[in-house]
Amino acid sequence: MTAPGDGKSDDIGDAITSRPRSILKLILDEKTFLRRRPEVEHEREVAIFDLLEENTFRLNGEGAHPGPYHVRLRLADDRLQFDIRDTDEQLVRELALAVKPFRMVVKDYFIVCESYFDAIKTSSPSQIEAIDMGRRALHNEGAQMLLERLQIEAELDQLTARRLFTLLCVLHMRG
Repeated sequence: MTAPGDGKSDDIGDAITSRPRSILKLILDEKTFLRRRPEVEHEREVAIFDLLEENTFRLNGEGAHPGPYHVRLRLADDRLQFDIRDTDEQLVRELALAVKPFRMVVKDYFIVCESYFDAIKTSSPSQIEAIDMGRRALHNEGAQMLLERLQIEAELDQLTARRLFTLLCVLHMRG
Protein backbone atom coordinates (compact mmCIF):
# COMPACT_ATOMS: atom_id res chain seq x y z
CA MET A 1 0.00 0.00 0.00
CA THR A 2 1.29 3.45 -0.83
CA ALA A 3 0.89 6.78 0.86
CA PRO A 4 -1.65 9.25 -0.55
CA GLY A 5 -0.15 11.57 -3.11
CA ASP A 6 3.08 9.64 -3.61
CA GLY A 7 2.39 9.14 -7.31
CA LYS A 8 2.32 5.34 -7.10
CA SER A 9 -0.69 3.22 -7.89
CA ASP A 10 -2.41 1.19 -5.19
CA ASP A 11 -3.02 -1.54 -7.77
CA ILE A 12 -0.33 -4.21 -7.32
CA GLY A 13 0.08 -4.86 -11.05
CA ASP A 14 0.56 -1.16 -11.82
CA ALA A 15 2.98 -0.76 -8.92
CA ILE A 16 5.16 -3.59 -10.20
CA THR A 17 5.27 -2.35 -13.78
CA SER A 18 5.85 1.29 -12.79
CA ARG A 19 8.77 0.54 -10.47
CA PRO A 20 12.00 2.00 -11.79
CA ARG A 21 14.68 -0.65 -12.16
CA SER A 22 17.76 0.69 -13.86
CA ILE A 23 20.00 -1.93 -12.27
CA LEU A 24 18.74 -5.40 -13.15
CA LYS A 25 21.68 -7.42 -11.86
CA LEU A 26 24.17 -6.70 -9.10
CA ILE A 27 27.24 -8.71 -8.23
CA LEU A 28 29.18 -8.01 -5.08
CA ASP A 29 32.78 -9.02 -5.70
CA GLU A 30 34.04 -10.39 -2.40
CA LYS A 31 37.37 -12.03 -3.23
CA THR A 32 38.56 -12.24 0.35
CA PHE A 33 35.38 -13.14 2.16
CA LEU A 34 35.33 -12.73 5.90
CA ARG A 35 32.76 -14.74 7.84
CA ARG A 36 30.18 -12.25 9.08
CA ARG A 37 27.57 -12.17 11.78
CA PRO A 38 24.15 -13.42 10.66
CA GLU A 39 22.73 -9.91 11.17
CA VAL A 40 25.30 -8.47 8.72
CA GLU A 41 24.61 -11.18 6.16
CA HIS A 42 20.91 -10.42 6.49
CA GLU A 43 21.56 -6.68 5.90
CA ARG A 44 23.61 -7.53 2.79
CA GLU A 45 20.91 -9.81 1.41
CA VAL A 46 18.15 -7.28 2.08
CA ALA A 47 20.16 -4.44 0.49
CA ILE A 48 20.76 -6.45 -2.68
CA PHE A 49 17.17 -7.70 -2.85
CA ASP A 50 15.70 -4.23 -2.28
CA LEU A 51 18.11 -2.62 -4.72
CA LEU A 52 17.17 -5.06 -7.45
CA GLU A 53 13.46 -4.65 -6.74
CA GLU A 54 13.51 -0.85 -6.95
CA ASN A 55 16.33 1.50 -7.87
CA THR A 56 17.06 4.63 -9.82
CA PHE A 57 20.46 4.69 -11.47
CA ARG A 58 21.23 6.45 -14.75
CA LEU A 59 24.57 7.28 -16.25
CA ASN A 60 25.12 10.96 -17.07
CA GLY A 61 26.91 12.48 -19.99
CA GLU A 62 26.51 12.80 -23.71
CA GLY A 63 25.90 9.46 -25.33
CA ALA A 64 25.55 7.70 -21.97
CA HIS A 65 23.98 4.26 -22.15
CA PRO A 66 20.36 4.64 -20.98
CA GLY A 67 20.24 1.31 -19.16
CA PRO A 68 19.19 -1.04 -17.82
CA TYR A 69 22.48 -2.13 -16.32
CA HIS A 70 24.29 -5.03 -14.76
CA VAL A 71 26.63 -3.75 -12.05
CA ARG A 72 29.58 -5.34 -10.30
CA LEU A 73 30.73 -3.63 -7.10
CA ARG A 74 34.16 -4.25 -5.67
CA LEU A 75 36.91 -2.67 -3.66
CA ALA A 76 40.14 -2.31 -5.61
CA ASP A 77 43.19 -0.21 -4.77
CA ASP A 78 41.34 1.74 -2.08
CA ARG A 79 38.50 2.55 -4.46
CA LEU A 80 34.89 1.49 -4.73
CA GLN A 81 34.75 0.23 -8.30
CA PHE A 82 31.51 0.15 -10.29
CA ASP A 83 31.81 -2.00 -13.41
CA ILE A 84 28.67 -1.10 -15.35
CA ARG A 85 27.58 -3.33 -18.19
CA ASP A 86 24.59 -3.55 -20.48
CA THR A 87 22.26 -6.57 -20.39
CA ASP A 88 24.53 -8.33 -22.92
CA GLU A 89 27.38 -7.98 -20.40
CA GLN A 90 29.28 -5.50 -22.58
CA LEU A 91 31.21 -2.93 -20.54
CA VAL A 92 29.47 0.45 -20.64
CA ARG A 93 31.49 2.41 -18.08
CA GLU A 94 33.75 1.99 -15.08
CA LEU A 95 33.36 4.34 -12.16
CA ALA A 96 35.75 4.53 -9.24
CA LEU A 97 35.29 6.38 -5.97
CA ALA A 98 38.02 6.84 -3.41
CA VAL A 99 36.93 5.14 -0.20
CA LYS A 100 39.12 7.24 2.09
CA PRO A 101 36.44 9.96 2.46
CA PHE A 102 33.98 7.27 3.63
CA ARG A 103 36.25 5.68 6.25
CA MET A 104 35.14 7.70 9.25
CA VAL A 105 31.42 7.35 8.59
CA VAL A 106 31.85 3.62 7.85
CA LYS A 107 33.85 3.15 11.06
CA ASP A 108 31.23 5.03 13.11
CA TYR A 109 28.47 3.09 11.38
CA PHE A 110 30.12 -0.23 12.30
CA ILE A 111 30.40 0.84 15.95
CA VAL A 112 26.76 1.89 16.14
CA CYS A 113 25.63 -1.27 14.33
CA GLU A 114 27.48 -3.43 16.86
CA SER A 115 25.75 -1.54 19.66
CA TYR A 116 22.42 -1.95 17.91
CA PHE A 117 22.82 -5.71 17.36
CA ASP A 118 23.82 -6.15 21.01
CA ALA A 119 20.98 -3.89 22.22
CA ILE A 120 18.29 -5.88 20.41
CA LYS A 121 19.09 -8.82 22.69
CA THR A 122 19.02 -7.08 26.06
CA SER A 123 17.96 -3.42 25.96
CA SER A 124 14.64 -1.68 26.38
CA PRO A 125 12.68 -0.58 23.30
CA SER A 126 13.50 3.08 23.97
CA GLN A 127 17.24 2.32 24.15
CA ILE A 128 17.06 0.30 20.93
CA GLU A 129 15.17 3.12 19.23
CA ALA A 130 17.78 5.70 20.30
CA ILE A 131 20.64 3.59 18.93
CA ASP A 132 18.69 2.91 15.74
CA MET A 133 18.17 6.64 15.21
CA GLY A 134 21.93 7.13 15.34
CA ARG A 135 22.46 4.20 13.01
CA ARG A 136 19.99 5.61 10.48
CA ALA A 137 21.58 9.07 10.69
CA LEU A 138 25.03 7.63 9.87
CA HIS A 139 23.52 5.53 7.09
CA ASN A 140 21.92 8.65 5.61
CA GLU A 141 25.21 10.53 5.89
CA GLY A 142 27.05 7.79 3.98
CA ALA A 143 24.31 7.64 1.35
CA GLN A 144 24.44 11.40 0.89
CA MET A 145 28.22 11.20 0.41
CA LEU A 146 27.67 8.59 -2.32
CA LEU A 147 25.07 10.77 -4.02
CA GLU A 148 27.40 13.77 -4.01
CA ARG A 149 30.46 11.86 -5.21
CA LEU A 150 28.58 10.12 -8.01
CA GLN A 151 26.52 13.10 -9.21
CA ILE A 152 28.77 13.98 -12.16
CA GLU A 153 28.82 10.40 -13.47
CA ALA A 154 25.38 9.10 -12.52
CA GLU A 155 21.99 10.04 -11.21
CA LEU A 156 20.59 7.96 -8.37
CA ASP A 157 17.93 8.38 -5.73
CA GLN A 158 18.31 8.35 -1.94
CA LEU A 159 17.05 4.76 -1.51
CA THR A 160 19.49 3.46 -4.12
CA ALA A 161 22.32 5.40 -2.44
CA ARG A 162 21.36 3.95 0.97
CA ARG A 163 21.46 0.40 -0.38
CA LEU A 164 24.78 1.03 -2.12
CA PHE A 165 26.20 2.44 1.13
CA THR A 166 25.17 -0.77 2.91
CA LEU A 167 27.06 -2.75 0.28
CA LEU A 168 30.10 -0.48 0.59
CA CYS A 169 30.11 -1.28 4.31
CA VAL A 170 29.86 -5.01 3.59
CA LEU A 171 32.82 -4.77 1.23
CA HIS A 172 34.81 -3.01 3.96
CA MET A 173 34.47 -6.17 6.06
CA ARG A 174 36.86 -8.07 3.80
CA GLY A 175 39.65 -10.01 5.43
